Amino acid sequence: MSGKRALKRRVLKPVPLTALAGVAACLAVVVAPTAFGTSAPDSPAAPSGTCTIRSADKNAEAPLSCLGVNASLDRLPAVGEQATLTVDIKAQADVKNAGLSVQLPPALRIVDKGAGLAAPTTDAFGQRTSRKLALTPGTRSVELKVKAVAAGPAQIQADISDIDHPDPRRAGHDSVELTVGTSKGSTDKGISVSKARSTKVADPGPGTRKPREVDPKVPAPAPAATASAPAARAQVCVSGTFRNRFQSAEGGSWNAKANRDEPVSNANVTLWGKPTANGDTLKLATGMTGNGDGKFNLCYTPTTSVTSVAWVEFQTKAGRMWSVVGANGGAYATSSYALNNISRSTSLGNVYANDAQSRAWHALDTLNKLWWNRGSTTNCWASSEQDGRCTPITVQWYPGSTDGTYWNTGEDKIHLADNDPDSEHTTVHEAGHALQGKLYKGWWPQVSNCSPHYVDRTSSTSCAWTEGFANAVAFHTFNDTTYYWGNGGSLDLANDRSTRGIDPGDACEARVATTLVDLWSQVDGGWTKSNTMMSRNPQSSFREYFVTDRPAHGLDTGTKAHDIIWKHTIWY
Repeated sequence: MSGKRALKRRVLKPVPLTALAGVAACLAVVVAPTAFGTSAPDSPAAPSGTCTIRSADKNAEAPLSCLGVNASLDRLPAVGEQATLTVDIKAQADVKNAGLSVQLPPALRIVDKGAGLAAPTTDAFGQRTSRKLALTPGTRSVELKVKAVAAGPAQIQADISDIDHPDPRRAGHDSVELTVGTSKGSTDKGISVSKARSTKVADPGPGTRKPREVDPKVPAPAPAATASAPAARAQVCVSGTFRNRFQSAEGGSWNAKANRDEPVSNANVTLWGKPTANGDTLKLATGMTGNGDGKFNLCYTPTTSVTSVAWVEFQTKAGRMWSVVGANGGAYATSSYALNNISRSTSLGNVYANDAQSRAWHALDTLNKLWWNRGSTTNCWASSEQDGRCTPITVQWYPGSTDGTYWNTGEDKIHLADNDPDSEHTTVHEAGHALQGKLYKGWWPQVSNCSPHYVDRTSSTSCAWTEGFANAVAFHTFNDTTYYWGNGGSLDLANDRSTRGIDPGDACEARVATTLVDLWSQVDGGWTKSNTMMSRNPQSSFREYFVTDRPAHGLDTGTKAHDIIWKHTIWY
């Protein structure tokens, strides 16, 4: 290893790295909130850099914005009671075409909407209403009368965005969490959904996409130990399909995300049961749901002729390779309904993730899409790690979270805010930072001029490299060049030399991202060789990646490769 490489193996101070909308990879004792922007024209009322609206949590790493929204209830309604929902919209800039979207859960219903709001639409996810607004600096309010119609956890969501300039600096999100009670005074603030029963769904709904075709190399959990039984007793199996209903920014818009109903792949699943009514609860079998189909088949050899009760529990873990945890650091768990007096194999049919956990399961399944095409030569996330010594990717998310969006080098954990999991690109972008950290074995470049950073503007070669790589991971995973935010907004970042509105050169992350994707797909035959190279020698810039390390490791930098970087306005 060269002297330069040896020096670069230092482990620097922990720093949050964010998606296209978050704190940049800036190595400083104090990390200032930053944003990804699209360079929307600045309003005279809010010159560049003066917008100061942030999420409710002062410690959040969310970007400062020119738009904000706050949702509140004047009371906590029990079933049958009404309340007034007030949505305050704050603007620090002129926005000619702002969009307000309000979504209620199935436990609440709109009984009287404010003036100008669209007629509510209703589906399995609840009710939605929206309106377009012309905003000037100041605050305005919209009120709705809502009624509680069912008990249980409930979340109200409100979003404001600049429809013409999708950008986290011109958007805001807020939510209200409550647990609706059945009698007056029994409704509480907040929700607790770390462990919950499956949601009852009659039949799979529309929105299922084509299953993934490649089985990931995920080590399955060790089989559960079971008591010995007479050899003549036949095994009993409990089977079914685990599914999740969620809303997706991919395929949606500012006022209506795409409704999805899909199987959950590679989730840890356990069959629990009691051989006798008064006996202990035993772990009867363990396994994982099938990749692409969510199927499970858990078999055990009973010690009695009839098993008194049994049920299946699913956790937001995929073997030991990735997981989604709540605020307390524990995984989410959905349990099926109980089976009583089991004497033969049976099917549970479709078992659905609890609706309040939906985003956790969506994030878990999104990571599966990266895993099976992660570009590693080992059974770990990165080629820098060897089988049996893999480190996992951990995502922390919980309903109403304002702690996001970023990955931190110190704790090696991704933090997603409330609606971030709705964007698979955001989840994978953050996983891209985690993957690069694994490739670099804990080292991270000294990044400059990255707070704030904008995907279409010059920052620095180090900022464009780390952010551009994370963007490229998302684009490579989904075979596109469009970035989606959790509120449903999106931006196509495809570019060439004729593209206007995107700065040229290797200090612009959009240019770096699309260049990497084209090199991987058109020159390298995938990104495995590139990732292997990165696991052996880390880089601080795209120039170092292309000029120094690619030829040193036998990756092509010939005519075709140069044509690609030239196309994206980079030249050496």
